[in-house]
Amino acid sequence: MSVPWSLTAAAWPSGQVPADPGGPWLPQAAAPGGADCLVANDWICGAYLRTRSHELLAATVQHLGITAASVALGLLIAFPLALLARRRRAVAGAVLGLTTVLYTIPSLAMFALLTPVFGVSVAVVITGLVLYSLTILVRNILAGLDAVPAEVREAARGMGYGPARMLFGVELPLALPAVVAGIRIATVSTVAMTTIGSVVGFGGLGNLIASGLQGFFKAEVLTASVLCVLLAVAADLLLMAVQRMLTPWTRPRAGSRSGGRRTRATKAVA
Repeated sequence: MSVPWSLTAAAWPSGQVPADPGGPWLPQAAAPGGADCLVANDWICGAYLRTRSHELLAATVQHLGITAASVALGLLIAFPLALLARRRRAVAGAVLGLTTVLYTIPSLAMFALLTPVFGVSVAVVITGLVLYSLTILVRNILAGLDAVPAEVREAARGMGYGPARMLFGVELPLALPAVVAGIRIATVSTVAMTTIGSVVGFGGLGNLIASGLQGFFKAEVLTASVLCVLLAVAADLLLMAVQRMLTPWTRPRAGSRSGGRRTRATKAVA
């Protein structure tokens, strides 16, 4: 009995290919990472990486661009909102409450509400992700500025620092650990939520995940998912390195630790 040649590659049994359109099944040894993994629809497939590298690169670049734009715009909006909430405590509750309400809106509903305004475009995804990032960024910026000791501010005033100079020369540097921590959280969450933009066709790696799930293309789903996780981890590690570089005073010094041990030892002997 002949087998129709029109069957898709994923329909052939794993490790077997037909010798000819109507011929019998001939088992063949599967080569790791070879074209057989596409025929067998394996989760891990080197042939997929080789043949679809351009798609993976384009999706990754789009994912990075959407994430970077969303976090940058979110930071530009969150900073003045945090300053407003700090200077006028009467509106602090309204600012924090509004950003929290925006964060509770489901992503699909958010994109649906923004589509009549921006149309089906990347602006829908970026605007939604910016609104989601505000609750994290505003709270961390406000917490960092509030944590600056009052005596530091008094000393800066005594040295003739004005409001702007005090903010950018004293308060903001001391608030950097909390600010960067907020940026890290917002960045990692934005990398994850960018994938939901696939509902409007601008989800970066989420587009590949969605198309892979629709066609049950295992290698596409797994590869795009792993790349998304790697992007989140790499972004977090990069921002952690930036934080350590900008705030060297937060790193414990080897000399201070050894000095502390010597002091404790001296007290014990005494």
